[in-house]
Amino acid sequence: MTQFDLQLQADVLIIGGGPSGAWAAITAAKEGVKVILVDKGYCGTSGATAPSGTGLWYVNPNADEREEAMKSREALGGYLADRGWMKKVLDQTYTNTNQIAAWGYPFPLDEAGTSHRKSLQGPEYMKLMRKQVQKAGVRILDHSPALELLADEHGVAGATGVNNQTKDTWRVDATSVVIATGGCAFLSKALGTNVLTGDGYLLAAEAGANLSGMEFSTAYSLAPAFSPVTKSAFYTWATFYYEDGSVIEGAGSQKGRSVIARTLLTQQVFARIDKADDIVKKAMRQAQPNFFLSFDRLGIDPFTQKFPVTLRFEGTVRGTGGIHIIDETCATEVPGLYAAGDAATRELICGGFTGGGSHNAAWAMSSGYFSGEASAKYALKLGVGASNRKAKGLSEATGVPKQATTRSDAPDTQEIIKAVQAEVFPYDRNWFRTGEGLQDSLGRLNHLWHELKQGIQASDGNVVRVREAAAMTATARWMYTSGLERKETRGMHRREDFPRVDQAQQYRIISGGLDTTWAKPLIDPSFSIVKKEAVV
Repeated sequence: MTQFDLQLQADVLIIGGGPSGAWAAITAAKEGVKVILVDKGYCGTSGATAPSGTGLWYVNPNADEREEAMKSREALGGYLADRGWMKKVLDQTYTNTNQIAAWGYPFPLDEAGTSHRKSLQGPEYMKLMRKQVQKAGVRILDHSPALELLADEHGVAGATGVNNQTKDTWRVDATSVVIATGGCAFLSKALGTNVLTGDGYLLAAEAGANLSGMEFSTAYSLAPAFSPVTKSAFYTWATFYYEDGSVIEGAGSQKGRSVIARTLLTQQVFARIDKADDIVKKAMRQAQPNFFLSFDRLGIDPFTQKFPVTLRFEGTVRGTGGIHIIDETCATEVPGLYAAGDAATRELICGGFTGGGSHNAAWAMSSGYFSGEASAKYALKLGVGASNRKAKGLSEATGVPKQATTRSDAPDTQEIIKAVQAEVFPYDRNWFRTGEGLQDSLGRLNHLWHELKQGIQASDGNVVRVREAAAMTATARWMYTSGLERKETRGMHRREDFPRVDQAQQYRIISGGLDTTWAKPLIDPSFSIVKKEAVV
């Protein structure tokens, strides 16, 4: 057996230290089991939530408000969300948010002294969550990305990885594993997404798990061309302009993002947030102070001066696809393996569309709770010693590299990553999809996959990039394989050659495979908590 610099045992291993991973760790520890959490970055500061403010799907438990909340996104999501899951997540989000308040999170008070709990500031939220994870007795391994899962004939049994700073290797043998690694933004430089490269999808697929909703991955967010901050809601108060200063008609409408995307194919687009009054301006600065940092540094007043904007790709971070879960515990098809947060499919509450952070934040805390509780109970059921199974790493069986090759003729990680980005970033390939375009991109991505399996160099010395390059390539292939399967326009999936909704395709699509990817309809989802009624 390979010797590791650090070898540990746990009942539950959490991979990922964002909000879903933190909630999973805290909840699992409450069941009295030993929990270890590993994070690619520093738990509490890494990931999409930590540097930003986010809305929160916090709804009072009365019938009218809950009904309005559930109906609000159903049509946008193509009627693929599930009411049973919505109710379950609304209940858990309400409970967890009140728990955050009890822990001391400083929710703002109005003039009457009422606490407003519909948004969270990422830095304060995640600082508090790290503190609670530690308080629960969870051991945290920071800067320690997982490179492969361990498994035997009974299911997953832990993971191995490396410390990014010390280069020491680690191995954690565990009875159950929760993947909470976030989504995949393909290193697009959107704020907080530098660690979100689809690693968890690859780990799960190597273990035999499937994915769901990967066609709903065309999430591009408006951002100043000079800033990584993707806060699209503020542009509700904006006017958009061509290079010559004339107004882009329709850019501020419901379909305005498509108008902007088409314009960006040929020229720059400018914006000015000139519809906000003084009250709104003040509220914006209080809600998202980091949005204004770049403007202030450059001496630009976004309320009175035009500035260039772009659409920055956020993939499955703001999309809804992810690891397929089979029941209300957030379990996958693989015994002992669970998924939470952006790493898991969010179709269950969003269908094929998600916009701002409210549903995303609610799903992170609730799925983290469900998976943490279930993974702990699974470990307790198997009993003492179940983590000591002499399991083997899965990358050897799949042939997907986890370390750099010494072959001088092998491609470098940066070459692979740039080639993948060239397929997923362009609007005319990914935003405006066609069968022919998807097939062409998929052909090139399949070639990259088979090339990287022969070995990749890491000229910058960052061996973690080997797995990241493989994960991004695999994620793009699942995205486009699923996109080809859905021959209609639904949610955020747009097919130029099938521009309308097809009621006969009101189903979810699962996908998977490594060397050969596949996608197929999930006509009767067995993981639905309540039977879904057909929508005519």
